[in-house]
Amino acid sequence: MSGSATKAFDSVSWLAPDRASTGIDGLDYILGAGIPRNRVYLIEGHPGSGKTTLGLQFLLEGRNCGEAGLCISLSENREEMELVARSHGWSLDGIAFYELEKLEDQFKPETQYTVFHPGEVELSYTTSQIRRRIEEVKPARVVFDSLSELRLLAEDPLRFRREMLGMKQFLATRQCTTILLDDVGYETPEPQVRSIVHGVLLLERVSAEYGAARRRLSVLKMRGVKFYDGYHDFSIVTGGVQVYPRLSYSTERITSSREKFSSGVSELDQLLDGGLDRATSTVVIGPAGCGKSTLATLYAFRAAQQGEKAACYLFEENRETFMDRARGFGMDLERNPGAERLLIQQIDPAEMSPGEFSQQVREAVAKNNTSVVVIDSLNGYLNAMPSERYLLMHMHELLTYLGKQGVLTILIVAQYGLLGQSMQTPVDITYVADTVIVLRYFEAGGEVKQALSVIKKRKGGHERTIREMKFTPRGIRIGRPLREFQGILTGVPVFTGANKQMLAAEEENA
Repeated sequence: MSGSATKAFDSVSWLAPDRASTGIDGLDYILGAGIPRNRVYLIEGHPGSGKTTLGLQFLLEGRNCGEAGLCISLSENREEMELVARSHGWSLDGIAFYELEKLEDQFKPETQYTVFHPGEVELSYTTSQIRRRIEEVKPARVVFDSLSELRLLAEDPLRFRREMLGMKQFLATRQCTTILLDDVGYETPEPQVRSIVHGVLLLERVSAEYGAARRRLSVLKMRGVKFYDGYHDFSIVTGGVQVYPRLSYSTERITSSREKFSSGVSELDQLLDGGLDRATSTVVIGPAGCGKSTLATLYAFRAAQQGEKAACYLFEENRETFMDRARGFGMDLERNPGAERLLIQQIDPAEMSPGEFSQQVREAVAKNNTSVVVIDSLNGYLNAMPSERYLLMHMHELLTYLGKQGVLTILIVAQYGLLGQSMQTPVDITYVADTVIVLRYFEAGGEVKQALSVIKKRKGGHERTIREMKFTPRGIRIGRPLREFQGILTGVPVFTGANKQMLAAEEENA
């Protein structure tokens, strides 16, 4: 039911006999292979959070497994439910329905009460009709949409609780798995039903200051089931609800690799003691325009050339600009051998939640065996996060997952400002990364040049010099150590040597 996410959760492709699939692979993954059968569950959610869509997916999954389903629609009629289904390309054929009586039927003379309060009679009548319909259909799966109508009929919280207890006991004797949908405001909800049911899921629709609203879910309670706690992003797309579990709960293999990944530029590999280590993360940091993206693209291009798969996720520039720049420096990402093994995807942080982005990366690794991942840049990724604190936590989870998969990850961080003390970093991610490469501008002979240095490398050693870096139509060139300068990394270098011959002069004489 969840489309492209299906193959990313192989660990829940099977379900125990006493578990019922929700029809959403990501949610089944969070619940440890679905929900226990013959129990009653509550799904609370803000208006527009996707409760009805989730309930329909649950019933359709049962229909696909040959199980009878019943939708008790108390707030919408069948035509409205079918409209929701058609928007996702579904057919509700085979799903039984129960609807409240039409409004005009409630004002017939025989329905007017003079002794009892109307709420008492109407609630008892409605619940008795629901039980009768359940006995007729004998469903294996039942969805109540929603409890708000029964709560209004009950008026008294105590009466509503007693009625729900009676319904729970009735359902327990009918061997059916039941989901109760309930609206919840943005204030603390009344815990009338939470203590009765076997499990509780909360769906939230969180408005962003800019861009699309974000949706997230959490499992508040699940008796006798080990589930993955915390918030998990989800989205509603054509085809239903898609849930993106947090990567910290990944149970995939752990890969420990000591293999080096060569850039194809011998001087750059020399700086890195033979190359970047696989199953590690590298941060490339520097001011705008100094060559961070081009340097990261070199590794993705190299991976595709040697038969591996790579993925570049662009948060700031568009795909065409990325391709044109790479082509100008000798890397034709469209026509060179291995171009089909390179994924270049443009990301809109205003429309995509962090959990959805992590899921895309996970699918690229799990389904396509991607070995190199480039995120360009972390500044754009930061715009998708509510705060810097959550960005660091989310990035740590993503890097841990990719490291377990043996993936070489390259993160680009753009510093604000070009020179000296004006350069600032929007977020400090260097302590999370295994390798840190710093790029800088410096002036020499009336020209603005670029320099490169490796500041940190957890695995193995690295050269501690600062070298000139030049971009040519034939690719990236790394020069000799800049021993004639002091203060290059500060952004305000000072020339202290007598030898003014630089990389450009060496190329002219070559």
